[in-house]
Amino acid sequence: MENPKRLAILRILVDAEIPVGELAHRVGLSQSALSQHLAKLRNANVVQTRREAQVIYYFSHSDAVRRILATLEAIFREQPPVSPAAAPSGR
Repeated sequence: MENPKRLAILRILVDAEIPVGELAHRVGLSQSALSQHLAKLRNANVVQTRREAQVIYYFSHSDAVRRILATLEAIFREQPPVSPAAAPSGR
């Protein structure tokens, strides 16, 4: 996942069907910024929409997305965080 916000969006949408306004609030993005991320996720066929009156709900029922998220979370749990003092300086 090339963008941490998209990862956060997917983590929410695999567990819930959420209107765009609430999703924007939960991930801390403006609706216009969120719209750009959602367009990329829709184009990749990992999120879907459902319209109810004038409200658009986003969700992901993809088992592949769920497995990828679980794998990423397992990888990050296994690796201890690198403290700034221990990080290579590149010199």
